[in-house]
Amino acid sequence: MEKEYIGTGRRKTAVASVRLRPGAGNIDVNGRKFEEYFVGERQRKLITAPIEKLSSLERYDILIRVKGGGIDGQAVATRLGLARALVKEDETRRHDLKVVGYLTRDPRKRERKKYGLCGARKRFQYSKR
Repeated sequence: MEKEYIGTGRRKTAVASVRLRPGAGNIDVNGRKFEEYFVGERQRKLITAPIEKLSSLERYDILIRVKGGGIDGQAVATRLGLARALVKEDETRRHDLKVVGYLTRDPRKRERKKYGLCGARKRFQYSKR
């Protein structure tokens, strides 16, 4: 069996596990075709950006398992997982991907609701009299 490289990406509550193996350029997301799962053109470009930067899309088969969050969060999580898998295969790629920001984890998360308030920061209307 050929060597495969695994990268994990996260964004908000979305978690993506990306397996990179030598192949013909097939992309499989949760058992479905890439174009079928990520319908938006913008999301597909966002995900394939790290591999297109290295101009090697046809060299790999990509197997993606993604869960949680929304479709945009899943797309960003998948991009991070793909970039990490590419770096695992060849450490010299790290600088190229780091400069563009593909190896940076977005730390922003949803703020929790606080007691005594309507939401995280929204308050009930104040009445002086």
